[in-house]
Amino acid sequence: MSKARGNVLEGIVTFVIGLGLWLFAGDVEVPVVTLTKVGIVMMCVGGVLVAAGLWQGARSKG
Repeated sequence: MSKARGNVLEGIVTFVIGLGLWLFAGDVEVPVVTLTKVGIVMMCVGGVLVAAGLWQGARSKG
């Protein structure tokens, strides 16, 4: 598996986990962090990973 494809796959998985936290973990009490905010951060990181993977894939084909 190429690095670009790995980044895209990792980004999609990270985004989906973050989306799940954002949607379904609002009622869970954790002392240090808010899980909905962690979900938003994970979705942002996942989006950046997908964009980086797509960028790497486009640059390697050209």
